[in-house]
Amino acid sequence: METKQVLYPLRFHPYYKEKLWGGQKLRTVLGKDFGDLANCGETWEISGVKGHISIVKEGALEGKMLTELIEEYQGELLGKRVYSKYGNNFPLLVKFIDANDDLSIQVHPDDELAMKRHDSFGKTEMWYIMQADQDASLISGFNKEVSRDIYEDHFNQGKLIEILNREIAEADDVFFLPAGRVHTIGKGLLLAEIQQTSDITYRIYDFDRVGADGKKRELHVEEALDAIDYRFYDDIKTTYQAENNKPVNLAKCPYFETNRLNLTGQISRNYTGIDSFVIYVVTKGEGLLTYPEGQLSVSMGDAILLPSSIKEVSFSPNGEMNVLEAWVPEN
Repeated sequence: METKQVLYPLRFHPYYKEKLWGGQKLRTVLGKDFGDLANCGETWEISGVKGHISIVKEGALEGKMLTELIEEYQGELLGKRVYSKYGNNFPLLVKFIDANDDLSIQVHPDDELAMKRHDSFGKTEMWYIMQADQDASLISGFNKEVSRDIYEDHFNQGKLIEILNREIAEADDVFFLPAGRVHTIGKGLLLAEIQQTSDITYRIYDFDRVGADGKKRELHVEEALDAIDYRFYDDIKTTYQAENNKPVNLAKCPYFETNRLNLTGQISRNYTGIDSFVIYVVTKGEGLLTYPEGQLSVSMGDAILLPSSIKEVSFSPNGEMNVLEAWVPEN
């Protein structure tokens, strides 16, 4: 009988996505080699999306697909509670996004609507801004309370922008976007995204752009109407107090909980209280991740999956290092 390999912190080969609005920062800032793509808009760093299943980059499990590992290790990898809920479906998707131009204005359906229409999870997400050009901004939600009728009137008159909420975004800003919130990432932003495993997007408006084929991209105007949350929210940008060498909570929802670790010295983390895998996204600096079986050098642009079976680790930064720490919370 073949002995199972001992699990260790896992890095994967990214999937590189050429986008009409993409640029070069994923290469020039994060050091990603996206080959001969003219412009890269996204890297999918940890993915369980069909057709884009992550493949282990290094170590004894190199070449294994994430789905293979889940089938073999089950709760050891995901956590017993998470595996019981999601089975062989990895519940989170981690990306880096470079917006060299505005993305389309869009919305994502919630679980109920996505399951009904697409047999898919919905898409709640969060953004952590890693770098922002001068006066870069984004759209999230509405700037006042609207109704479906008011929304449709503005859309049909070509005045949708007038009722959307625009926010200036700077490095280290955080935005939480529940399913149903109209949004777009603006030109000049480089960010890390943690989201539900879903690739369902309703594109509402695309600034009349045309693709390489000379055609405008498909819109989903009617599909979006039932997905949109028309309410007004005054807490679009997440408020948090930055602290060094201790976890600072950035987001908590049924799908993920995320902390920011801004490290200037060594810090230990113990996960015996959470029955879940942990994801690390390194957004600044470099250092060492130490776990019971060894060490891993990590640096800005890395996304690492820590199996649930590993309950104690430590980070030793080389200078200052910033890490996002995310897991699936108990509901």
